[in-house]
Amino acid sequence: MKTYNRPYKDERDQEIQTKSESHALEFVVAATQILTILCLFKGNPAWKGSLSLLFIGAAAKLFYKYKNYEEKPYLYVGIGVGIIGIALMLWFGITG
Repeated sequence: MKTYNRPYKDERDQEIQTKSESHALEFVVAATQILTILCLFKGNPAWKGSLSLLFIGAAAKLFYKYKNYEEKPYLYVGIGVGIIGIALMLWFGITG
């Protein structure tokens, strides 16, 4: 299949970009979930930091949805989840 370089981005390019970013974020969230579970089973306190990354990733996903749909609940829940993630990160940073 031959591809052509277009000097502009159209809706298809934007959709491809959106899907690639979404899939990348989902992969990072899945990997972080596995890391969190492993840390919990091994008794490693890093589970707090890993769990905070899950919350921050969820907040980023909600902010992205708010950006596209402009529905206030995405923003409010994203802020709440982000605050939880930041609090967990601070707890991990202080207590280790």
